[in-house]
This record gives sequence, structure tokens and C-alpha cells, in this order.
Amino acid sequence: MNYLFAKKPTPKEAAKTAQRETRREVKRSQRDMEREIRELDRQEKQITMELKQRAKAPGVNPSKDTALKALAKQLVNVRAQRTKLFSAKAHIGAVGMHATSMSAQVAAASAMGSVTTAMGKANAAMDPAATAKIMAGFTLGNEKLAVQ
Repeated sequence: MNYLFAKKPTPKEAAKTAQRETRREVKRSQRDMEREIRELDRQEKQITMELKQRAKAPGVNPSKDTALKALAKQLVNVRAQRTKLFSAKAHIGAVGMHATSMSAQVAAASAMGSVTTAMGKANAAMDPAATAKIMAGFTLGNEKLAVQ
């Protein structure tokens, strides 16, 4: 119920919070994928060893042995899964980079908004006619100094 009276975050704060959470989730997902890739590497080594042992076994005809074919298919599937995981990990990294760039754009837009407001206040406080008169006097003074 306290959230009803909480101060609403500015767009810059919200973007920074979202970026932090996204970065945390991206890193967590990438760690999980790294763990899966290491497990697939272990499986690949295990299957390769089993294939070699089975092929060297006496009385096994490599061209007709169904166990060898099944192990070979399993090896191909493990390698394909590993490739898919690398691709997914890269896509998740790209999502993280996209979130970072979006946060930077929000910060830049916020800065531009505050600069615009400051310029508006400065223009309201300044008299254009008086500024033009001062600039004309400055130009005249410069010309007099240049002649001497």
C-alpha cells in the first residue's frame, strides 16, 4: 500500500533502473548459457570417447553397427545444440547493449530538456535590445583599437 504514496521516478531514473535490471538479467542468462555450453562440451568429449571405444572393439563392423550410428547422431546433435547456445548468448548480449543505448538516449534527451529550459529562462531574463546595443559598442571599440 506504500507504493501509492511513493515518489514517481523521473524518466532518467527509470531508464537507469531498467538498464541495471536488464544488465543483471543478461549476465545471469549468459552465465547459465556458459554453464550449459560447458556441459555440452563434456558430453561431446564423452560421446567421442565412447565412439572411439566402440569402433575399436573387436568384432564390430563400423558400417553396420547401429550403436555407432546412434552415437554419431548424438554427437551431431550435441554440436548443433552448442552452436545454437552460442548464437542465443550473442543475441542476449545484443539485447543488453540495446538496453544500454536506450538508457543513454533517455539521459541525453533529459539533458537536452534541462538545457532548453535553462536557455529559455536566460532568454526571458535578457533584453535583446540592450544586448544588441552592448554588442554594437563592443564592435565600435574593437574597430577603434584596430585603427590605432
